[in-house]
Amino acid sequence: MDALARWNVHQSGQKGGPVLLFAHGFGCDQHMWRFVTPAFEDRFRVVRFDFVGSGGSDLTTYDVERYSTLQGYADDVVSLCTELDLTDVTYVGHSVAAMIGVLAEVARPELFAQLVLVGPSPRYIDTDGYRGGFSADDIEQLLGSLDSNYLGWSGAMAPVIMGNAERPHLGAELTASFCRTDPEIARRFARVTFTSDNRAELGRVTTPTLILQCRDDVIAPLEVGAYVRDAIPGSTMTVLEATGHCPNLSAPEETVAAMADFVRGR
Repeated sequence: MDALARWNVHQSGQKGGPVLLFAHGFGCDQHMWRFVTPAFEDRFRVVRFDFVGSGGSDLTTYDVERYSTLQGYADDVVSLCTELDLTDVTYVGHSVAAMIGVLAEVARPELFAQLVLVGPSPRYIDTDGYRGGFSADDIEQLLGSLDSNYLGWSGAMAPVIMGNAERPHLGAELTASFCRTDPEIARRFARVTFTSDNRAELGRVTTPTLILQCRDDVIAPLEVGAYVRDAIPGSTMTVLEATGHCPNLSAPEETVAAMADFVRGR
């Protein structure tokens, strides 16, 4: 299967420039980066893609067993880089794609020059000495609601995830994105996302890493961003004034500015 079709790859910017690879979060697709990527096209080869099961990816390549863990998605990132001959990659991952990027970097660190993790969470469920933001019961209720009525869950949860209630069009866009995703695939991806625990992998990251954290995010609280920063050796964290979980949509200019200094050294 051709990589461009499997992952619905789109490329722009400078063909021979350093690579910026943008990865989207749960229920989203590469379109969510449309306000961020143009700022980097004058210097970088910008690569956007959809995870299998999302956006315009080839759904015939979706495999239940492969995508039963985040490692399957991370293996896809490595495969995409290999098939497109991408090296010295700055990987920009939003939400669950942040942890997918961590897993990909741990597996093949030589492929990556930098990681930018936007709203990362290595574990959503609270446990002894760790606050992920949700109790185990919270997550089971969330997943149960999603299983029983995916479209209803999307309409209720997307505006909460987005935040920025004063700009309802943002929540409406995220709702529409959720609703475009195949419900069965979305249910599986949600369970993998919200029940994963990738804390142990953070300390194995060797690539320079920037964490972008919104100051008020119901999905990934500030404490989680700080945990990721402290766990990844040498990483730095920038707290955005943006609120909600999707600053690539709600605050693209601030997101670009926060990324710019970090990637400028490429």
